[in-house]
Amino acid sequence: MRFYYPRSFFTLLFVGFALIALPLMIALINNAISIDRLGNLSQKAVYQAVQATQSSRKLAEVIPAMERAAHQMLILGDRSLLDTYRVHRNQLLATAAEFRTLPFDTEQRNALGEIVSGEAAIYAMLSDPATSAEDLQKAVQSFVGLAEGAREINRRSNALIDREVENMRSTARQAQHITLWQLLALFPVVIFLVVGFTILIARPIRQIDAAIRRLGQADFSAPVQVGGPEDLQHLGERLDWMRLRLADLEQQKNRFLRHMSHELKTPLTALREGAELLSDEIVGKLTPEQREVAEILRHNSIELQKLIEDLLSYGASQSHKPSLDLAKVELRRVMSRVLDDQKLALRGKRLKLNVNMHELALSADFEKLRVMLDNLVSNAIKFSPAGATITVQATQLADAVQIDVADEGPGISPEERKLVFEPFYRGQYAADALVKGTGIGLSVVREYAQMHGGSAEIVDDGPGAHIRIRLPLSPSPAPAQRAVAEPETVR
Repeated sequence: MRFYYPRSFFTLLFVGFALIALPLMIALINNAISIDRLGNLSQKAVYQAVQATQSSRKLAEVIPAMERAAHQMLILGDRSLLDTYRVHRNQLLATAAEFRTLPFDTEQRNALGEIVSGEAAIYAMLSDPATSAEDLQKAVQSFVGLAEGAREINRRSNALIDREVENMRSTARQAQHITLWQLLALFPVVIFLVVGFTILIARPIRQIDAAIRRLGQADFSAPVQVGGPEDLQHLGERLDWMRLRLADLEQQKNRFLRHMSHELKTPLTALREGAELLSDEIVGKLTPEQREVAEILRHNSIELQKLIEDLLSYGASQSHKPSLDLAKVELRRVMSRVLDDQKLALRGKRLKLNVNMHELALSADFEKLRVMLDNLVSNAIKFSPAGATITVQATQLADAVQIDVADEGPGISPEERKLVFEPFYRGQYAADALVKGTGIGLSVVREYAQMHGGSAEIVDDGPGAHIRIRLPLSPSPAPAQRAVAEPETVR
């Protein structure tokens, strides 16, 4: 599936937040409009209800007052009381004018018109001096119909109030329904936008994370491809450039190790053969001093050969992923092979080797296990003072074998433990050793232990160095990786 991204990652974030917030803002604005309309309708309904109530009350009060004034004028025969009637009549006309502004129906308007026209006929009779007493009596009796019309208008005013209240309730229910449907419609839209932009944002970040993990595991085979905005694509291009650069440096390093080791073999062969010829006295009898010198040459040529083999082993492990040749291995047999190789070095420094190994066996690669033990013992010999004791102990755990190698040398300082088993690192006491190491022995130990599914660590329990490896009884072989997450001390 193809994604279309803006030019900038920050633009993508802004667009995502804007699109997520947009439907919410629309819903809020719509709800505000609905609430405002409902408020205006409520205000109008309340105002009309109050006005209708006041006008109805005025109408109900002014008609009886007019009737009393007409009765008094009829009984007393005093035309001056017509002025009082006119005052009440003006109030009636003003109240009728207010009523006309209200949303009455046709029947209410007709009833109001009948009251106004009926009162006009009564006023015409009352104001005409020629009107007979009998006509005046009929005119006064006409107020009964006017009062009944006023009561009808009052009833219809109450009905108007009820109708407006019901309209207000209906509008409120409609607003609630609209709000509910908006929420139901917004929920999947917002979820879709959130999920969609989460995928758009997370996809290039996951690609960058995967690329960095591959680079950290020294996997330079796959090119780095990062989609998304242009700035993240540019970052992916820089990561791919770094991948190519690291791959080139890795090839140069391995090529250098191979060439250097190969070039050293020719002079080393001559040194070994010459030392052997001198030691075997093939070229002539040697004096004790000459024999000692020949033995020193022979011994150092052997050490030089071992260093070159370490370099070749390290270069091979870094240039390709070695595999395990698993088989049932007896630890005593492996240790016997190591002791044969280190016999001369132990004798040269008069070291005592305390080996405590029971009849332990595990599934492992014999040669890699031999290299691990050989490097650990060689490392202990290198840093042990003359006449000291080196302890090698193997213990079987529930599902693993634990091998400890401890010496009585200067030990490992806390500052150096941060650099645990890093290739080519040599500790502060390395310069004092008689035979200078390459600093790759312990890195090979850790790498081979991890290939078996085990571990290598520094144990801080004494003045000397104590290195412990754990190997599972039945390992699940995995390709070797350059572990950089948990550094330990390298000597």
